[in-house]
Amino acid sequence: MSPRLLLIRVIVVLTAILGVNYVLWRWLESVHWSAWWIAVPLVVAETYSLVDSLLFGLTMWRLKERGEPPAPPEDATVDVFITTYNEPIDLVMRTARAAQAITYPHTTWILDDGNRDELRAVAEAEGIGVINRSGDWTPDRPRHAKAGNLNNALLATEGEYLLILDADQVPRPEILDRTLGWFRDDQMALVQTPQWFENVPDDDPLGSQAPLFYGPIQQGKDGWNAAFFCGSNAVIRREALMMLGVTRYAGEVEIGVHRALRTARRVLARARKELGPDDETARRALDLVGYEIGRARREIARGIALADVTYRFQRRMDDVRRILVDADLQALQADLAEIAAMERQADAQPGTGLATIDETTLEHMASRDWSPLGAVETVSALVSAVDVDRGEEAQPVMPLATISVTEDMATCMRLHGLGWRTAYHDEVLAHGLAPEDLPTMLTQRLRWAQGTMQVLFRENPLAQRRLRWSQRLMYFATMWSYLSGFAALVYLAAPILYLAVGVLPVQAYGPDFFIRLVPFLVVNQLLFLVVAAGRPTWRGQQYSLALFPTWIKAFTSAFGNVFLRRDLDFAVTPKTRPASTGPAWHLVRPQLWAMAALAAAAVIGAVRYAVGQATLVGWSLNTLWVIFDLAIFSIIIRAARYRGFEPDHEEDHDRL
Repeated sequence: MSPRLLLIRVIVVLTAILGVNYVLWRWLESVHWSAWWIAVPLVVAETYSLVDSLLFGLTMWRLKERGEPPAPPEDATVDVFITTYNEPIDLVMRTARAAQAITYPHTTWILDDGNRDELRAVAEAEGIGVINRSGDWTPDRPRHAKAGNLNNALLATEGEYLLILDADQVPRPEILDRTLGWFRDDQMALVQTPQWFENVPDDDPLGSQAPLFYGPIQQGKDGWNAAFFCGSNAVIRREALMMLGVTRYAGEVEIGVHRALRTARRVLARARKELGPDDETARRALDLVGYEIGRARREIARGIALADVTYRFQRRMDDVRRILVDADLQALQADLAEIAAMERQADAQPGTGLATIDETTLEHMASRDWSPLGAVETVSALVSAVDVDRGEEAQPVMPLATISVTEDMATCMRLHGLGWRTAYHDEVLAHGLAPEDLPTMLTQRLRWAQGTMQVLFRENPLAQRRLRWSQRLMYFATMWSYLSGFAALVYLAAPILYLAVGVLPVQAYGPDFFIRLVPFLVVNQLLFLVVAAGRPTWRGQQYSLALFPTWIKAFTSAFGNVFLRRDLDFAVTPKTRPASTGPAWHLVRPQLWAMAALAAAAVIGAVRYAVGQATLVGWSLNTLWVIFDLAIFSIIIRAARYRGFEPDHEEDHDRL
């Protein structure tokens, strides 16, 4: 164990002890129950922050700094995929030309979901292949977005390994030489490298570089075999993806059959209740359907192939339907015979027509169930429900996950569930373009957060039995961090309420409070400093709080999409500098209102202290809290005014 890792573990243990001690004391001793409406949310927010800190500490516990990679295999085949939808052609071709220049033998492909003839002509003139989608492709909204684009290309190419690049991520020539060696491990499915952006100034007002994530956090996850795919700058083993696609296809079909057969019993029970006392034929038919459902479930449990089970089941259902049709025909013939008899009776008694027919007979005919329609429809529904044919899908096998607007995390989590390994190679081997204004940055961050929340709602890692507990927690840690928007609301409200109206959410600001809180905060920040090892972390901490409206919107919109079937718009992050339109204040109104409320509270608090309505400790602590919050939110002012990076020298475009 390296001295740095030993120090990290010591600090992690101290952080956990101090944090748990503080939060337990808060719950048991210091909640101001008379102001429960703010006191309880505050202690809940503090508990959230403690869990976040513990998950971060667990991530850092096995921080893995990989050394030199092994030499790459000599005869591997590689396809380089450059995904694009509507990015400028010159930008895509810049990346494609750099991909062509990669030294390791490979084939370069542009995956154009925009289906642009001009791009194809330019690319093919330079010997670069272009793959478009057909069948499920629509120009306004390609099906399954980037994941569908990649899945389509997987079936059109043959390379053993795939280097996936976004349209703006220009690779270095040695990218494959530096990453393929890790695949000498036969269980290695993916190697992720950092995303680094060339159009970002040193002070990075939009927080694009993410040095803590593309560094210690991914290294920590790597130590737990949970480093995950970030959508670009990654090499993936084709075998792993295809195995994943086939396994998921088979698993989803089996789940669908089980669900249909379970539902069928309830449908049959309702159908029997609708039958009349004379519908013996339909009743026997439904009993036969029930028997066949039970037999199908027993066959599946014995391991008989689903295709065989469902094929035989559907053939038996055809027999049942023929029985019902024959019964209907017999009933119809009997009714026709009865009507003919009545006509003969009417003919025998001229002038009376049908008026003299037995009223009981007419009532019987009016109330009669002419056809066991409910039973027929039930059988039809069952046949449809157990139909596992997915021929309507343009591509039934989907190796990359399509359950969210971002395909990366879910795909990697599924790979880990199958027992594959991943690696994080901490070396910048491609440089891209970051958002150059606040609207573009917010579009990007919202999409990332929405995708993460969709994965949480649809495939909660804590419930994935194939994952080890350490992997479950590593994925959950990333998802948990996106819930910070709700805690931020409480952290903003608490000091405002105290300074403005004197509402105290804790019992008292006494020695017990400070003895427990201050050491925890100090040690927690020390952990960040040691882990970062000189990498800047302040900007990330600022945006964790300052983008609280974005995180809340991501949660609510993803929840509505998953559980309420509401549409979730997908927006590709623009890769070109937008025209100057002035500061985007309208996009940060919640933050501006929060800043105004904080500033007003500080002024009111000073007045209240001056007239003796606030204690020195309470006033000073909450004023410092407000100042800290304002320092956090100050980045929003800079971000709204930021109009892109202007390098001092032309060569700055090629720096790494």
